[in-house]
Amino acid sequence: MTTSTISHNRLVRALLPPAFWLGAWQLGAMAIDAALGGHGNELLLPYPASVAAAFVSLAGTKEFWLTALLSLARILAGMTLGTLLGLALATLTSAFPLADAVLSPAIRVVRAAPVVSFILLVLLWVHRGWVPVVISAMMVLPVVWANLSRGIQETDPKLLELARAYRFSTGRTIRLIYAPCVRPYFLTALSTAMGLAWKSGIAAEVLCLPPLSVGREISNARLYLLVPELFAWTALVVALSLLLERLIARLLDRWKGGEA
Repeated sequence: MTTSTISHNRLVRALLPPAFWLGAWQLGAMAIDAALGGHGNELLLPYPASVAAAFVSLAGTKEFWLTALLSLARILAGMTLGTLLGLALATLTSAFPLADAVLSPAIRVVRAAPVVSFILLVLLWVHRGWVPVVISAMMVLPVVWANLSRGIQETDPKLLELARAYRFSTGRTIRLIYAPCVRPYFLTALSTAMGLAWKSGIAAEVLCLPPLSVGREISNARLYLLVPELFAWTALVVALSLLLERLIARLLDRWKGGEA
């Protein structure tokens, strides 16, 4: 198979899924438009062209990019905080059985409880601008804690015995024994946590309406029946989420390559 054929096949595989779903969207909008006699279609399922026009119009303003940047900053701050807390709690609960008995049930409750309940509770306790940060951290923490705890528990006991025999310091044991064993679990946790942080953070913005936030714009578009704008802001959320996941995947691949 020639290089040009391979490139052509890759291009087809890349373009076919979006072309299929855009076509389905267009047909669905046309069917609704026909059913409504050409009236009110934009309130139910706008055409892709209408959404694209709304997106271009929004993207031409400074407020659009500032709003996207601030929402992104809140969610990344929450993910960072949740990752650090998950790392600290995994270390604590793995080292001390009493700490595990006390803290593990609370972490499992956070993982199992509805996100909306936590959003409304946190809104009573902190400023609304910080609610997405706290909620994102709360959703990330259990994932990081569970994965790192499992990685620590499954560290080869023979390696730990070897470290004790050679009288490794605590820092050297962590660097040479625990870190390589825990790394795959940590990478998995980060990949999973990114999607959770983004979705929960935007949901928190929709409910608590901090200024200059994507969630606030989504809520306003719904309230004023600006459906093309609602689709456009949702498309931004999806695009940013996919971009962040791809970026994290690239960084993790580079990290794994550097550690090899």
